[in-house]
Amino acid sequence: MVKRKSICAALFLMVWGLFSLRAGDVATFVDLGFSPDGKVYMFAQYGVQAATLRPWAELFAVDVARNNFVAGGRLSYVHDTAAVPGQDGAGAFYRLISRNTSLAENHRINYLTQGQLLYVALDTDAAAPAGSPIEFRDFAGGANYKATLVPQREGSGSGLRSSFYINFERVSGNGSRKSYVAGSPQVKRPLVAEYRICKVVLDPRGYSAVFVIEQKIQSETGSGYDIRYMVEALPL
Repeated sequence: MVKRKSICAALFLMVWGLFSLRAGDVATFVDLGFSPDGKVYMFAQYGVQAATLRPWAELFAVDVARNNFVAGGRLSYVHDTAAVPGQDGAGAFYRLISRNTSLAENHRINYLTQGQLLYVALDTDAAAPAGSPIEFRDFAGGANYKATLVPQREGSGSGLRSSFYINFERVSGNGSRKSYVAGSPQVKRPLVAEYRICKVVLDPRGYSAVFVIEQKIQSETGSGYDIRYMVEALPL
């Protein structure tokens, strides 16, 4: 019985490894919430490396007004051995956040204060493709929103570099209209093939919008794509 279980586990690991090499490394996004004043937003992502099968995690704290990381607000961890078959890398996230509790404490992050959700893609396919506007409504405040992600690409293959910006429009309940531009189009990210808006939230005070962006990155294995997440913060 033990030998049979070992064989099954080995076959599972082999199939999982082959699938990962083909499909790339797909991260899981974790929304960790805002500080009470909405000035700092924290999030994380984790997964299993496609090439090594090692669990990994990344933790970020963002200064919303500056749309940049706070000092010491970008941390990462990669485990030194491969994941047990069936694990998704969450253990790496738990280890990373438990070892860096001071980051949340220093910025008074409240894991239960995740802002007001304005838009969420139900799955990857439902996320709006680049160049297509998404429209959504703030039913509490009565405002309507439209966001359009505009990608910019240059090069191909190993020389691919890309960036994006977001045209964002808000129409208040009284009909007044205001337009914004979010993003850092001057930042050219290597090997990122596509961007998608997956989630939009308002900070607890309603002074800023945070866009969760999915990045489709050419895998280091040379086959398939890795999925990573980033955020863009926009003062309103």
